[in-house]
Amino acid sequence: MNRNPANEKTMGAGSTRPDGEMREAVLVTAIRLFRDVGYHKTTVADIAKALRMSPANIYRFFESKKEIHESAARFLMGEVETAARNIADGQEPATERLRTLLTTVHHMNAARYVEDSKIHEMVAVAMEEAWDVCEAHILQITLFIAQVIADGAAAGLFHVADVEVAAKCASAAMLRFFHPQMIAQFNHKPGATLDDMIAFIIAGLTARPSP
Repeated sequence: MNRNPANEKTMGAGSTRPDGEMREAVLVTAIRLFRDVGYHKTTVADIAKALRMSPANIYRFFESKKEIHESAARFLMGEVETAARNIADGQEPATERLRTLLTTVHHMNAARYVEDSKIHEMVAVAMEEAWDVCEAHILQITLFIAQVIADGAAAGLFHVADVEVAAKCASAAMLRFFHPQMIAQFNHKPGATLDDMIAFIIAGLTARPSP
């Protein structure tokens, strides 16, 4: 059975756990503190205290406070990517997989980064500082979209001249529903709904080109 670092409350400076597990424990603890205390108010000393470690021991696993923050963002985004990968690898028709994938990414981002205001602080800083992890996440989600579009094209469900371009266009069209800050900004403003936008994207992909 997999061990969950979130359930292990104390580590101690003399822990003999593998470095990989210790890094994950630090990340899980940091994310919990970001949620409880706030991103800006959480310090390395706070993380170390929660793990019953010294701050110096934390720096055995992370070179800087910024690296902890980037790794925490990567950890959260990785969970979204895992969900997207599982959907992309599914056996349902590509049309249904694409609808589910786009819907799932939106709902996970909204729940993690918008409804949880303290975690949103961390994401806002990540976007402002253009962390590489954010760009890599966008690319990965776009690749999963491309995978589903390619499957749909192979099955004759989608009609696209260039799968890569189609995936980039679909990802751009979903920006209002994917980008944490845009989700928050437009949450209660009039405009196309999530279902409207997904239907629009699928209609464009299924339309047959003119002779």
